[in-house]
Amino acid sequence: MNKTELVSAIAESAEITKLAADRALVAFLDAVTNALQKGENVTMVGFGTFSTSERTARAGRNPLTGKEIQIAAKKVVKFKPGKALAESIK
Repeated sequence: MNKTELVSAIAESAEITKLAADRALVAFLDAVTNALQKGENVTMVGFGTFSTSERTARAGRNPLTGKEIQIAAKKVVKFKPGKALAESIK
């Protein structure tokens, strides 16, 4: 499912226009992004939790040359599904 399909599904389910659904989706994504940038977790009971964690710097290899390279430390986004979501997939 891409963004357009998601907006259509939201609009149909909530009985709102696609424009309103798109604005709501963008607002949700902005809110989650801003919270994660601040180092906060975003928890939606039953759905899941978005969080960030630090990856340390490490050595890696260039697959073409085999030469060792240094991979920089960075923050990564994690998602842990909630119990209700996990059980609904089975």
